[in-house]
Amino acid sequence: MGGRIVQLVQGEKLKLAFDDFEYWIERFSKYPVVQLIDLDAAMRQGENRSLIEMICKRLPCQVGGGLKTAEDGRILLEAGAKRVIYGSNLFGAAEPGEPRRHKLIRLEFAEELKNTLGEEALVFSVDTKAGKVAIKGWKDSVDLTPEEAITWLEDSCAAFLYTHVDTEGTMQGFPINVAAILRACTAKQLIVAGGIKQQSEIEALDAMGVDAVAGMAVYSGAMEA
Repeated sequence: MGGRIVQLVQGEKLKLAFDDFEYWIERFSKYPVVQLIDLDAAMRQGENRSLIEMICKRLPCQVGGGLKTAEDGRILLEAGAKRVIYGSNLFGAAEPGEPRRHKLIRLEFAEELKNTLGEEALVFSVDTKAGKVAIKGWKDSVDLTPEEAITWLEDSCAAFLYTHVDTEGTMQGFPINVAAILRACTAKQLIVAGGIKQQSEIEALDAMGVDAVAGMAVYSGAMEA
């Protein structure tokens, strides 16, 4: 965000910021995938495309933030992203004349992404705030539970990314019971984020077949990267 590596609390309050990209690229170089989100793009207040492209050339990244069209994803994949993350634009009102199988989920758009980019390149982001799917930088919401969203979108992506916004950046722990419920909803890869603070949580999630994103715990030094 704003040309820096940042960590926000619940998507709103800036908690940490770094501009020493070489240090963090080196720290993360041993991992099979690094999650890279353009928060300015997600919040509709600019973009950090040049930084995204630079990091994608150095690290294996799955990239998200403000992707609106299949072309947006194609550009990132050509720039070196391993996978692309779509979120807000999977939900909400359809374009005029667009057929709808479900009034709150753009299933036709999800299928277009699959047909254009390929299922293996797609991660669908299902974030929640107070139990409802949160969109547009977590500023708005739609009247859907994450279980409903995942069930409807199951056939169009390789993985789901679930962020529990209520605990994001707080290091209060991720609600393991939520992970268990979501794991039962999909056979696809499930990645969760939001409040993870220690290695034991990651191990508990792994035992359930759930992958984890660690942010604040790594940046603050509470968990070794």
